[in-house]
Amino acid sequence: MAYVEGFVVAVPAANKEVYRKHAAEAAPLFKEFGVTRHVEAWGDDVPDGKVTDFKGAVQAEPGEVIVFSWFEYPSRAVRDAANEKIMSDPRMKAMGDEMPFDGRRMIYGGFAGIVEDGTEGRMSYVDGSLLPVPAENKEAYGTWAARVSAAVRDHGALRVVDAWGDDLPDGKVTDYRRAVKTTNGENVVYSWIEWPSKEVRDAAWPKIMADTSLHPQGPLFDGRRMIHGGFEPILDV
Repeated sequence: MAYVEGFVVAVPAANKEVYRKHAAEAAPLFKEFGVTRHVEAWGDDVPDGKVTDFKGAVQAEPGEVIVFSWFEYPSRAVRDAANEKIMSDPRMKAMGDEMPFDGRRMIYGGFAGIVEDGTEGRMSYVDGSLLPVPAENKEAYGTWAARVSAAVRDHGALRVVDAWGDDLPDGKVTDYRRAVKTTNGENVVYSWIEWPSKEVRDAAWPKIMADTSLHPQGPLFDGRRMIHGGFEPILDV
């Protein structure tokens, strides 16, 4: 099961193409360092939340768009070795000096896969989520997420991944724990669903939400602090 490095970034809307080009130029280096898949997805349907949301997670400013992004690695060991190279390689430093966004508000961290259902296909839309889950509910959450994943796949999704927070650094401005306002004993789940199109996704969700058999049995997590949104991939390598 993949090890995931997940990112959430606020990017000025005017910098969309510059951001995509910057990521595309960096992708060969990430592959060299061990990344097996690199996805950048541009915010398309990112709702405001009552308690928290993606915009609040990265303190987005007017005119900025949320990017939901991830690297996949075969293991944490490969990821850790890659991060050492990323931090020391002069080519990465040069690219870091030209980032088309405020890196101080980027949140990132490592997540260990607990559900991975389906295979990579010709996706053209992504649902991304962050959830605060009590540590003692990890096994119960995984069981529930696998059941939901099967139903989502039945409704047309290509792939579903849920990954458990494993290496979540504290940030100076913001971070994953602050994004979902974790309390003592809670961890963060980074989750996404890959769809063949937005139309398939939009048709599926009303049916999924209406299926009461998929509702959690008991308080697995606080849904009021769950963050979610729809994103259009601008890079998938």
